[in-house]
Amino acid sequence: MAENGTDLRRMAMSKEQHNGNFTEPSPSSEQKKREREERLDIVLWKKPLITLQYFFLETLLNLKELTIKLWHRRRIVVSLLLLLALLTSAYYIEGAHQQYVHYLEKKLLWCAYWVGLGILSSVGLGTGLHTFLLYLGPHIASVTLAAYECNSVNFPEPPYPDQIICPDVEGVEGSISLWTIISKVRLEACMWGAGTAIGELPPYFMARAARLSGEEPDDEEYQEFEEMLEHAQTAQDFASRAKLAVQNLVQKVGFFGILACASIPNPLFDLAGITCGHFLVPFWTFFGATLIGKAIIKMHIQKLFVIITFSKHIVEQMVALIGAVPSVGPSLQKPFQQYLETQRLKLHHKAEGAPQSENWLSWMFEKLVIVMVCYFILSIINSMAQSYAKRLQQMSSEEKTK
Repeated sequence: MAENGTDLRRMAMSKEQHNGNFTEPSPSSEQKKREREERLDIVLWKKPLITLQYFFLETLLNLKELTIKLWHRRRIVVSLLLLLALLTSAYYIEGAHQQYVHYLEKKLLWCAYWVGLGILSSVGLGTGLHTFLLYLGPHIASVTLAAYECNSVNFPEPPYPDQIICPDVEGVEGSISLWTIISKVRLEACMWGAGTAIGELPPYFMARAARLSGEEPDDEEYQEFEEMLEHAQTAQDFASRAKLAVQNLVQKVGFFGILACASIPNPLFDLAGITCGHFLVPFWTFFGATLIGKAIIKMHIQKLFVIITFSKHIVEQMVALIGAVPSVGPSLQKPFQQYLETQRLKLHHKAEGAPQSENWLSWMFEKLVIVMVCYFILSIINSMAQSYAKRLQQMSSEEKTK
């Protein structure tokens, strides 16, 4: 009876906290906040030597932990190594099977490339910038422009997909339809969508582990989610109400709520993953709905938008509108016209005799990608250094409690 009374009092206290009645922070929460602020100062542009030192030490510890985990699962590791040895021997031994091996290799590498970009898109390359805008969108746009120019999507392989050129026998004028282009880019688009679905799993697993263990993880989004639950009744601003709407939809509707959130471009979907993890939604319910929504429904919406935007007549109208801008129009229109003309020459194998001048649009795009990748690497170094600082703080607090 006493134990039941204690449990009820704990539940009541938890409810009051969620309703926002307890506003005075505890010393432990203040200490956690202070420690977190100290960790956030460990970045390369503030403390370069300490950050690099902590990064290397964290890397060594992660390698040590990984080695121990692999040793505990040595039977699986040995089985995978034997399978790898068989596949390697099949890859190098000459025979009639080589054509199928090379075909599978090409397809698997192509799929892995887009899945990897999809995963990076979910983590935002460290900055929140979509790899759809950097890679998949331009690829679909290039295929669309080439399809209308060549009147065909049967591009020679190789060099496709590394380079798009028109086939020797071009199609009939007007034979290209929307569905033809969608079918051509379906595999890479679906793989990218599947990668974005895989990239949504870390928030789900983090929130699930936190709920099962009772420990509070050091994550901004999870802390924001807990604060939102505490102040659910008093939320007034639009952003808070939108987050609550996503949380309520996912919590009450379940599979179809997750599917609805995943099927549209939704910057708040991380919150859906945290909500599912926090309320212990089954893994396959969450991942199944996310995979269908992102890899099938949302991906077809995005493909349609890019294909329609870069169809031949729309592009011509856009270039004409740029030229109609007073004063600066003709000077802005010229690089776009040059770029489109260069692409047409390349498609028809006529780029060899053309002057090779680098277009400023291509130059800017390349530099943007380099900057984003460099910032992504810096964010990884900072994050791992902060993880090591957290280890030190936990060891220090454990020594104080002894």
